[in-house]
Amino acid sequence: MVEVVVVGGGFGGIGATLGAIKAGANVTLIERTDMLLGTGLVGGIFRNNGRFVAAEEAIAMGAGEIFGIMDRIARHKNIEFPRHKHASLYDVYKIEPEVRKFLEKIGVELKLAARVKDVEKVNNRIVSLKLDNGEEIKGNVFVDATGTSAFPGNCTRYGNGCAMCILRCHTFKPRVSITEKAGVKEYYRVRADGTPGSMSGSCKIFKETLSKEIRHELDKRGVAIIPLPKEMVDEHKLKIKACVQYAYPEYIENIILLDTGPAKLMSSYFPLHLLRKIPGFEDARYEDPLAGGMGNSIRFMAMAPRENTMQVKGIGNLFVAGEKSGPQVGHTEALTTGVLAGYNAALKGAGKECIELPRSITIGDFIAFINEEVQRETPIPRGYTYSGGVYFERMKKLDLYTIDVKEIQKRVEEAGVSGIFEKRVI
Repeated sequence: MVEVVVVGGGFGGIGATLGAIKAGANVTLIERTDMLLGTGLVGGIFRNNGRFVAAEEAIAMGAGEIFGIMDRIARHKNIEFPRHKHASLYDVYKIEPEVRKFLEKIGVELKLAARVKDVEKVNNRIVSLKLDNGEEIKGNVFVDATGTSAFPGNCTRYGNGCAMCILRCHTFKPRVSITEKAGVKEYYRVRADGTPGSMSGSCKIFKETLSKEIRHELDKRGVAIIPLPKEMVDEHKLKIKACVQYAYPEYIENIILLDTGPAKLMSSYFPLHLLRKIPGFEDARYEDPLAGGMGNSIRFMAMAPRENTMQVKGIGNLFVAGEKSGPQVGHTEALTTGVLAGYNAALKGAGKECIELPRSITIGDFIAFINEEVQRETPIPRGYTYSGGVYFERMKKLDLYTIDVKEIQKRVEEAGVSGIFEKRVI
């Protein structure tokens, strides 16, 4: 039996776990904290813009279970907010237990509060991982989904200091990159001013601390937009955001809130003393990040060179998923790259040829396009997402963007990959 070990329980790691299980492998998922989903615990947005296409492609290819969970616990569906259409918002309080129960049901071995500290390698292959508690985890193939943030030193050096965010580095210790430990040189994104990394793009406010009027608007529509006084508009915030799909003037000229359980404030941070001067926010209090008035986590600091199969260059049995595989932003992006990484990890473990998804579908083109971009541009100036920025414009230019589900299914079928992830290969 092929043993696939996935490190990192965010959406990238969840996708990889699903892909490997579907291929017929045994899977161990290692997560350094006591909860799965990582930044997905403070996220909540999916199916907006081109993410609708990617989700439906994944479903058509036989890997739609996590999207099914997100759809089932969505607080709002088919909403609009600036430059985003037909979005859904899942409940960030309900998502993690539902995903965990699903993984347990399909036979995944979960190791939570388990931090990998080192790897053992023979020639160009990893043979085992060593945990902080001294345990050794052996496997045939490994997937690095450890992300690119979760390191307080980076947040302090390249941001505004530790935001005490959902990644909880001080409690569970900083992230360890499997790719780096295996001896592969990683790369990072650079902002326009030359500063490494990018700042996470949103934070949470306790909805109960907002005015009755704002809460009513959020409960009814899922979104509330409050114009800012001119003196509070800070253009600098657009230049530091990881989330390029929200780096538009509307997001600094207004307070944009989304109802994901808490009130999701679509800004990297907003000084609390200023926020409380705005009508309706007089008693506002941040949730995660608790220091959301000051800063947020710094991301895109440790990405791995990879093939379009998601295999890491230079290591014979290591794959990457999510942000670790390139400067991509979002849960849908992490899930879709993760499924391919996990499925190919199982193929590799079985001694079979890995697959590349065709560029006639969005997910295949997205994976290949990012690879081309990061090899063409050094340093890396941009982030990529199905829902905005450079890649969403590319989707529209290539006529890949549609909300016609039958058209998406037809395209997947014509590409020869309909139901591909349902095929056991072991």
